[in-house]
Amino acid sequence: MVKAVGGKVRKAAIEGDALDAREHDYVTKPSGADDESMALYRLLVAPGETRLTVARFRERLVSAGILEDDPRVGDIYEAFRNHETAEMTPAEFVQLFSRNPRLFRRVIEDDFVIPGWDRFTNDIGEIFRQVAAVSGGRVAAYIPELASVSADKFGVSLCTVHGQRARYGDARELFSIQSISKTISYCLASEDVGVERLHKTIGREPSGHSFNAITLDNRGRPHNPMINAGAIASCSLIRDSGSASARFAYVFDKWRDLSAGGSVSFNNTVFLSERDTADRNFALAYFLRENGALPKDTDIQATLDFYFQCCSVEMTCDSMAVAAATLANGGVNPLTDKRIFSSETVKNCLSLMHSCGMYDFSGEFAFLIGVPAKSGVGGGVMVVIPEVMGLCIWSPPLDELGNSVRGIEFCKRLTSRYSFHNFDIVGGINAQKINPTRRSRSEANAAVVNLCWAAAAGDLREMERLIACGADINAADYDGRTAMHIAASENKVASVRYLIQNGGNANAKDRWGNLPLQDAERANHQEIVSLLKGVEQND
Repeated sequence: MVKAVGGKVRKAAIEGDALDAREHDYVTKPSGADDESMALYRLLVAPGETRLTVARFRERLVSAGILEDDPRVGDIYEAFRNHETAEMTPAEFVQLFSRNPRLFRRVIEDDFVIPGWDRFTNDIGEIFRQVAAVSGGRVAAYIPELASVSADKFGVSLCTVHGQRARYGDARELFSIQSISKTISYCLASEDVGVERLHKTIGREPSGHSFNAITLDNRGRPHNPMINAGAIASCSLIRDSGSASARFAYVFDKWRDLSAGGSVSFNNTVFLSERDTADRNFALAYFLRENGALPKDTDIQATLDFYFQCCSVEMTCDSMAVAAATLANGGVNPLTDKRIFSSETVKNCLSLMHSCGMYDFSGEFAFLIGVPAKSGVGGGVMVVIPEVMGLCIWSPPLDELGNSVRGIEFCKRLTSRYSFHNFDIVGGINAQKINPTRRSRSEANAAVVNLCWAAAAGDLREMERLIACGADINAADYDGRTAMHIAASENKVASVRYLIQNGGNANAKDRWGNLPLQDAERANHQEIVSLLKGVEQND
């Protein structure tokens, strides 16, 4: 019997005595275990073994990108550490499986947005090493705390919409997010006052001027929320009736939610330095109030302090990548499954990041790289690839436009290798680009070949694994021969029985018009002939 769940074929029950125990050394199903969890247990067991080892289970999680600090599996890794023996019984597996069945199914079937995570992250590691050799740029010097950061620091983290993660270099070190804060300030203001009121106050066009230019659009508004004037206006609208401490706690807690409780901090020294060197921002704020671009009762000092606090938040690449993945996932955190922002808010934010997020390089970034991003003078770049993943690159040396030199180079190399640009169409001149979210035809073909080999060898465990990972049980090779044909020809009774019970087509014809039954008759495999004739009678 076969059942389809979420578009993937999974093994269901192999009932009672359907398989001869001598041909298939299955362990006994524990009380309370369903057939699916037992089938998944067997798929995890190493070839030639009868029990799952803790090390192998852990290895499967790690290779899929499900890391130890993932809140979905923290207790699972704790159970691994406390496990008294090297092997895990079916009962112990079922107990762990029941804590997050959906995630474990994905791991075992490799049913993630980016399959083959090991291969993908190895490629990203190679890009990281290449970009690490890039020099140039200067660390931001207008704030002493930023100027003291080593120019050699370089970290990258990835997080997909399914919570697969990887990290490279200095990905766990805190850095000042600076202007990256403008993205979330915009989202918070939008959800607090509504998008219509917000955009009566702030425009949504690139300014064509410097990020801190004292200028407004033709309707008397800051051009967009990704420049200083627009971000100050956003801050003026966030919980505007609350106390200073409550307003900042609201923003800080939102960053914690976005990062699934990851590393988020506040640097008071940076905040004080920001405030001490804020003449331009004070000029902007008074200019906005003079032109009616801020609410009438806006307290300039309090609003600017709030803005500087938002810019003085510190995060790691790891925590920022999860926040970016939350935006990539339409506002739902992939590690907690908690909705942080509405999909409409996220859509608007990503649109503005795409057109305005990279200072005076925004147009070039959209043209060359083609994904939403936001940079900050702390050296961070938050990148969002919608419905795929978020990433964060941190490297303090900046170019003349205030963007991380290595951050820009990493993004260029990433989108030159992978089809992440919004307008990439794989094929033609882009034939060399890889779509990592697509299972390639060669992988599908390999699955067919492997399934036929497993059927010919009577390797039921491997057949289960391949089918659970999406191999078509009725797929045929070049000659039109299915696994059923091969097993019938090779006299593999258990393979034929398994294929019949799991939806294999006993009436498939090869390129010469032969049925599996005819192959069995030709070779005088009488037990298989009886099995296949039984299928004919049932039909």
